[in-house]
Amino acid sequence: MSRLDWKLLLRCSAVGFFCAVASSAQVKITKQQDRIAVEIGGKPFGDFVYGSGTPKPYFAPLRSASGAIVTRKYPMEEVAGESRDHRHHRGLWIGYKDVNGFNFWENEFSYHNPKAGTLVVRKVDEARGGKKEGSIRATIAWVDPRGKTLLTENRTMTFHDDSKLRIIDVESVLKADAESTFGDDKDGTFAVRIADSMTEKHGGTIVNSDGGHGMKECWGKKANWVDYTGEIGGEKVGIAMFDNPDSFRHPVRWHVRDYGLFAANPFGAHAYDPSAAVSSVALKPGQTVTLHYRVVIHPPMDAATIDRMYRDWAK
Repeated sequence: MSRLDWKLLLRCSAVGFFCAVASSAQVKITKQQDRIAVEIGGKPFGDFVYGSGTPKPYFAPLRSASGAIVTRKYPMEEVAGESRDHRHHRGLWIGYKDVNGFNFWENEFSYHNPKAGTLVVRKVDEARGGKKEGSIRATIAWVDPRGKTLLTENRTMTFHDDSKLRIIDVESVLKADAESTFGDDKDGTFAVRIADSMTEKHGGTIVNSDGGHGMKECWGKKANWVDYTGEIGGEKVGIAMFDNPDSFRHPVRWHVRDYGLFAANPFGAHAYDPSAAVSSVALKPGQTVTLHYRVVIHPPMDAATIDRMYRDWAK
């Protein structure tokens, strides 16, 4: 074999090696126009959607390890028989109803709300896959209706490979660019809108870390975690959300409803409990708050198993 043949052989071997390494990555993250697609174990998981067409970035849909879509499809898709309330509930998102009196929650462009702010992705800092996990990091500006940036958010979403679970860690660091006050409101902050068939109204169950059952015992209550379990096409599946001990105002209050809204809200207090003092979180320029949550999409599990998962993560 000539020297040239050997060089070609080595080059092909090297290409084959790097292709094999790439194909072995279990979390694949692909940047596209105005969205970033995430695959886990060779299966689609969901897309991080941003850009001028949306008033705040969101991740949708969320899927179980079996491929069942556990979030409502509306308004991204219109499906016959699916609920069409709360158009601003898109997959998984972050927002808040009252920052300096501006609404970063109910802020769909179609609402024509003069008090609505927008969350603008200024930069995708990282979109990286890997064998065990992948991550998306983005810099997001919270812009009031006059065009002034009130907050700069550094958001990191980490996706984990697992054969039976789908796990997302989300850390959001909110830094004030201008004096910014979070008023006391029930509508916020880290949220997901689950599929209609999973909701308590359709036979689903809500439990929390303190033994609460159902919306009446879990809504507005502080807890380390909440789990919402129901059925998708006859398959039993659950979504658990965990609040990290290092997250702002741990344990957080939960805005969890029988129709499918499921959110962790560290800013509201009196809005949930009339006996609680009115909450007001004021940030001076340069000050920050850090939110840190985990989402686990899982097959049927009892509360003790979920609590063990939470405690292992919280360490």
